[in-house]
Parts: sequence; C-alpha cells; structure tokens
Amino acid sequence: MSLEVRTVAESEYPNWARALETGFLRPPVVSEEVTARRLANSDPARVRGAFDDGRCVATFRSFSQELTVVGGAVLSSDAVTNVSVSPTHRRRGLLTRMMGADLAEAKERGDAVATLIAAEYPIYGRYGFGPAAWTTEWSVDVARTGLDPRWSGPQDGGRVDLVDGADVREFGPALHERVRAAQPGAVGRDARWWEVHTGVVDNGNPWTEPFYAVYRSAAGEIEGLMTYSSDDHWGDAKQPLNTASVRKLIAVTPAAERALWRFVCSIDWVSTVRTGLRAPDDLLPYFLPDPRAARIVTQADFLWLRILDTVRALEARTYTATATLVLEVRDKAGLAGGRFRLDAGPSGASCAPTTESAELTLDVRELGALYLGDESALRLAALGALTEETPGAAAVAESLFRTPGRPWCPDVF
Repeated sequence: MSLEVRTVAESEYPNWARALETGFLRPPVVSEEVTARRLANSDPARVRGAFDDGRCVATFRSFSQELTVVGGAVLSSDAVTNVSVSPTHRRRGLLTRMMGADLAEAKERGDAVATLIAAEYPIYGRYGFGPAAWTTEWSVDVARTGLDPRWSGPQDGGRVDLVDGADVREFGPALHERVRAAQPGAVGRDARWWEVHTGVVDNGNPWTEPFYAVYRSAAGEIEGLMTYSSDDHWGDAKQPLNTASVRKLIAVTPAAERALWRFVCSIDWVSTVRTGLRAPDDLLPYFLPDPRAARIVTQADFLWLRILDTVRALEARTYTATATLVLEVRDKAGLAGGRFRLDAGPSGASCAPTTESAELTLDVRELGALYLGDESALRLAALGALTEETPGAAAVAESLFRTPGRPWCPDVF
C-alpha cells in the first residue's frame, strides 16, 4: 500500500502521538488524555502525518507564532514542531511532502517567515531554513567566581524576592513582552505557555515545582524573573554539592540580570549553577570577578529561519548602515525567490522586485541565516555559500545585516 500523507483526524491523535514518541526514541505509549492536552490548542488543519496501512509513521505540526526582528518589529511566523519519521520509513520523502504542503499553506496564509528548532543540523537547509540564532549554556563553579560569599542583596536599591507560580502568571506576560520587544529572535508566549511552565497544565512531561525569583528595582518595578530548581547532592565529607539549574531568566535591564545571577550564586549549599540555554553574548561571565568560572558546556545552532515573503521580511527590520543592494535570491521551492532591490538604513527599508543586475546571489537558506543579524556575509562568501556578482557586495551586505548584539530565542517550541 502506498504511503499516505495528510492531515490527522482527531480520532487518530493517539496513533500520531505514538509515532511522535517513536521518532524521538521515547517510550511509544501515550495516554489519550495526555495526547488531548498536548493538542488542545492545535489547529487540526496543521497537524499532519504519514500513514502506512493505517499506522502513523511520520508526524508534523505547525502553529502561528510572532517573531521579533531587528528593530523591534514583529512578523507573523509559521512555527514548525513535532517533526518525526519512524526509523522504518526514513528516506522515503515523507518529511519533504509534509514540509512542502505546510510551507505552501503558510505562504498562502500570509506568514512572512517560518521558524523551527532543529534537532539535527543537516536536515532543514534543503527546505530553505538557515541557522539564524545560536544558544550557549554555561556551568558556573561558584567557589571560583570570586564573588563575596557575604552578599545579602543588590546594592542598587533593588531587591530579589521569591514568588509563586500564580504571581508569575500575573506579571510574567507583561514582563516578557517588554523583553521580547528588544530581543531579535524572541517569540511570543500565549497564556497556555505560562500555564504549562508554572505547572497548571499537564503537558505530559514530569513536573517538579521550581523556585521563582523576581528582581524589583528601587522604584518597586519588576524587571527580571528567574525560574530555577536544585538537585540534592552531598559529598563524602558531608559537604553540600548541589547544582542549581536555571530553567528561564528574562530581564529588561542589566541590573536585573546581574542581581538574579548574583542571587542564585549566593544560595547556601549551591556549588554549581547551570545557566540553561542563553544568548551566546550573554553578560553572565562578565558579571563574575573571574569569568573563567563560567565554563561553556553547550554552544550550538538553535533557531532556524526560512523566508517566505522576501519583500515583507526585508522591509520589516532595520539595518546597521545605509546602502542599496540588489539581491538574487534562489529558492527551489518557488516561495521567496527572485531579484530584489533593497534600499536600507537604520530607520527602515524598502524592498521591491527589480530587473537591475544582481550584485549578490544567495540561496534563501543563507538569507535566513543573515536575516536576524548573526551570520556574516563575508564569512558566507569565503565559504562559497553566496556569490559576489559585483566586487564588494558581500561587504555591503555585512554592513547592512550584521548587528552589534546577537539574536536569541529564549524558548524551545
């Protein structure tokens, strides 16, 4: 029987969920209750599967998302998630069929870009996605930081308090919106996100209640939130050797970040702090008297981006320099390709199709990698990943697209 790729009926969700667990090497048993909760807010038209004689052997889902771009504008995005192919059905084009249908619908719907978190690096470039934002995790050896062990609170008039999940659900969304507005690569969080991440909604994953710490400025305004947990580990000499693991930290000021990192490093019994996934240029190491106490344990690509509407995407962001550049964008899927004249500057840009001679030729995946300002056009040129049709065009692209601060996506989806 031929393989059938289509949207999934509600009655087939348990079958679909079993295939998803199989693809991610998790026990292939999911209760109907958990499956229903996971898919409660899903659009049925955007849940896809591949079926072989009635058995689901591949999964795919997308949902609407808002992405902050350089300059603070928000773009509508097609967020791709829950992608899996069972090991018995690899290399049969199932992902290609599901991805192609989803991206075509996203383009028709008016989404300017598509986004995903790639489990494996080699998969998504062939669909036009480029790695647009990276992530870094540090392990902090508290004893080596050089921090004063007598620290008892911020010295700037602010304070750190512990709060409960109900408090977080009340003030967290507004705080996140303030953070997101200034952070290219950040994505929106709906009400359900806050319910899942404060334990109100069971998403099928084991839940352990964490600690929530907030930083309030001297004026009493909440400017930072940290969510963390701790293990219970003691050494042979009855010495506490606990590790505090930071799940999330968002802050609108460096003072708030500094105070929250200082707080978690000051907790009795904590000898190691794992930072969770942070921006690659996070300030944390330089808050410490000895930055070497923060050792990088993870550094990898994270948010991948695919341009669906070149004109809208390029006009949405701002640019570091003022220049004009004619781009030839190649897109084998036929979604975002063409030749475009970009007139850009710090206050915005205009972009339109043109018949002028191209100055720079690149694939849509390279445009996605450049889009949030993290990748270097000069580096891509050196690697042969883009072509200068006019000498110096890569340097112009570098001056336009590259940003002083690196983009970062705080959330897995």
